[in-house]
Amino acid sequence: MAGIKIPPSEKIRKEIREMVRGMREAGKFAGNPIEKLMEKAKLLIVEELLEKEVEEFLERPYYQRKKQGSEMKGYRNGYEPRKLKTAEGVLTVEVPQVRDSQEPFRSEIQKFFKNNTEVLEKLSTEMYVRGLSTRDIEEALYTATGDRLLSKSSVSRVSEILWKEYEWFISRDLSEFDIVYLIVDAVYESIRPYIRTNEAILVAYGIDSEGRKVLLHMDVGNKESYDFCRDFLRNMRKRGLKTPLTVTSDRAPGLIKAIEEIFPRCLRIRCWVHRMRNLSNKLPPELWQMIKPEVVAIRDALTYEEGKERLSNVPGGTDVRGGEEKNQGYSEEPERAETDRTTQDTVESRRGKVFWY
Repeated sequence: MAGIKIPPSEKIRKEIREMVRGMREAGKFAGNPIEKLMEKAKLLIVEELLEKEVEEFLERPYYQRKKQGSEMKGYRNGYEPRKLKTAEGVLTVEVPQVRDSQEPFRSEIQKFFKNNTEVLEKLSTEMYVRGLSTRDIEEALYTATGDRLLSKSSVSRVSEILWKEYEWFISRDLSEFDIVYLIVDAVYESIRPYIRTNEAILVAYGIDSEGRKVLLHMDVGNKESYDFCRDFLRNMRKRGLKTPLTVTSDRAPGLIKAIEEIFPRCLRIRCWVHRMRNLSNKLPPELWQMIKPEVVAIRDALTYEEGKERLSNVPGGTDVRGGEEKNQGYSEEPERAETDRTTQDTVESRRGKVFWY
C-alpha cells in the first residue's frame, strides 16, 4: 500500500483538463465525450467527498501538519483501490487509509455510494450541466435512516470546489481549437433520467483539424427555442470559437434558425444519426437490414457525385430519397454548391486535412 503525495482528486482534475482539450486514440475518435466526462466527474465527486470525510476523522486537512501540543488522532496511510459499480460501468475509486488511530477508519461515503449509485449519476450530470450547490450535495448525502454523512462545513467546502470546476468548464477559452466540424444536438438519453428537468440537455462538440474530438459546451434548455439556441451558440463564439466548416444538427426549427444566424457562412448538415433513425422507423425491420448497408455506403461516399451514383444503384433509391427529403422541404443541390466552394477554401487554409465523421 504505497503512499500518494498528491490527492487523487487533483490527479483526476488534471485528467479532465487534458481530456476536454481533445480526445483521440490510435488515429480514431476516442469514444463519446459526454460519457468520458461523466465518468471523470463521478470519480472527482467521490474522491473530494472521501477526502473531506477523512479530514473530519483526523480533524485536519490533507497538507496540515500536527499542531504543537495537540494530540494526533491518526495518520494518513495512502490509498486502497476499490471497485464501484455504476449504471455506466465499474469505477476504480482510491479510498483513503488511516493508521495509528484509536478507532479504525471505515468510510461511510464509500458504503453509501456502493448502495446508491443513482445519486452519484445525478450529481455528476448536474455538475457540468448547471453546477452543484451546497444544497444539492447536502440533500444527496443522507442515509436511509436520515443520518448526515458529512458536516455542513465539509459539504460547503466540497460544493465550492465543484462549483469552481463548473465555472471553469463553462468559461474556458475556445480560441485554441481549430474546429472543422461542429456538432450540436440534444443529448443522450443515458443521462437524462438524472437531471431534474423536462428540458433538453444541449451539447456541442467539435472535431478539429488534427482529428481530435473536443467537448465545447453543455446547457439545459428547450432546443426548439430559437432564443435559447442562439444564446447557446453565442456563448461559444464569445469564448473564441472559430467559424467551422460545417455545423451538424437535427431539424429542430429553433436550432436551425440560430445556426444560420450565428454561423451564416457554414454549411449546415442534417445529423446522420437522426436520418438513419428516421429511415429505420419507416421500413419493416427485415427490409431495413437489407437496405442499411447501401445507405451507409451512400453516406460514406467521398464526393457528392459518388454518393449520387451509389443512390441510383439502389432499386427505387431516388424515389426513397425524394419522398423523405422533398416532403420536408429540403434541397441538396444548393448546399452542394456551397460545400464545393467552402471546402476548397477551408481545406487550403487548414492544411488539407479532412476527417469524416
